[in-house]
Amino acid sequence: MASIPPIIAAQAPTASTGEPRHVGLLAGWGRFPLAVAEALSARGYRVSGLGIRHHADPALAERCADFGWVGLARLGSAIRYFRRRGVSVAMMAGKVHKVTLYHPGAWLRYLPDLRTIRTFYPHFIGAREDRKDDTLLGAIVRTFAEDGIVFHPATDFVPELLVRQGCLSVRHPTARERADIEFGWRLAKELGRVDVGQSVVVKDRTPLAIEAIEGTDECIRRAGQLCKSGGFTVVKVAKPQQDMRFDVPTIGLGTLETIVASGGRALAIEAGRTIIIDEPQVIDFARRHGIAVVALTADEFVATGCAGEPAAL
Repeated sequence: MASIPPIIAAQAPTASTGEPRHVGLLAGWGRFPLAVAEALSARGYRVSGLGIRHHADPALAERCADFGWVGLARLGSAIRYFRRRGVSVAMMAGKVHKVTLYHPGAWLRYLPDLRTIRTFYPHFIGAREDRKDDTLLGAIVRTFAEDGIVFHPATDFVPELLVRQGCLSVRHPTARERADIEFGWRLAKELGRVDVGQSVVVKDRTPLAIEAIEGTDECIRRAGQLCKSGGFTVVKVAKPQQDMRFDVPTIGLGTLETIVASGGRALAIEAGRTIIIDEPQVIDFARRHGIAVVALTADEFVATGCAGEPAAL
């Protein structure tokens, strides 16, 4: 299997002097693309946005200098859109609902163009490559690079969206929740290592639900269905080999709403490698509903995160 190309070492463009730098934004589902577009525009970047149809929020058009739509399986169209606008630096933001690829007649519905067929032939037709997230997204990055469009991590441009270390909520995790965080962290990291998912739901050091193709919210809902008594903990972390250009762990108000509706009581995320959207609203919602939200780092996890009485919590 071809390796995923490393993050480009060159520094991300800045808009500190002269004309605003021009960047492309390939947008999927969720609030993340909107937050990125808003932050980029505020910093003086000219943003050419391209929304994935049936995924991206139409409100993006108001936050980009120019905006268009592209089908999920139209890589050739996406490349031409950016090239016609002189885009050579781009970023991905937002989720793609991979499960839709397994709906009956999906490929007829999306009508892949020749560039998409060529890119994904080894994965969906030739069956020589797997279909894990990193594999498929890495193939997309390489295809764009063939036409001179280089993807950078969105967080190189808007690092303020990465969650800070510490307890974000008024309520700190209990001793039982800290034990579940430690157990869930190790389990989630192992799942990430093999690129299965980023989230696990745990109660009393028992895994209730493990995220795969369905996404974090559905994973949490499944845990709520299986654990009617509630009181569980959600752990969401970056993969050990996380490529920050794509599939970066992201939480927002919707994540907390799903936890509360499903009966959860605590959320642990990875500081510096997780994107948080609408942080003030997330913190306020956690306060009002008594949810503990804590951001830990991998380096200090055992020392300060969960073993004994952690100062960071």
